[in-house]
Amino acid sequence: MSVKILIKRKFKKEFLKDAAAMLIKARTNAMGHKGYISTETLVNFDDPRSVLIISMWQEKEDWDRYKESSARKGHEDKYAKIFEGSTEYEIFRMGM
Repeated sequence: MSVKILIKRKFKKEFLKDAAAMLIKARTNAMGHKGYISTETLVNFDDPRSVLIISMWQEKEDWDRYKESSARKGHEDKYAKIFEGSTEYEIFRMGM
């Protein structure tokens, strides 16, 4: 069953240009993994440092494998300095 992953992030103001590059690279990385369907990035209208990423996967297990992959972890570590606070995740399944 398809799932959508809501990823909430806040970026430090001085790193907004780096944040855009980071998000593009993260999407490119995800595209090569089994079960990836799509990603949508929403920027808060009143606070452009606040971003919601909606990532869609065929199965929750596909997302779990990608989230724990060394490629993703390395990417996250590389960009850790541009985040403000922790990243929040919520997982939703499609339908009832």
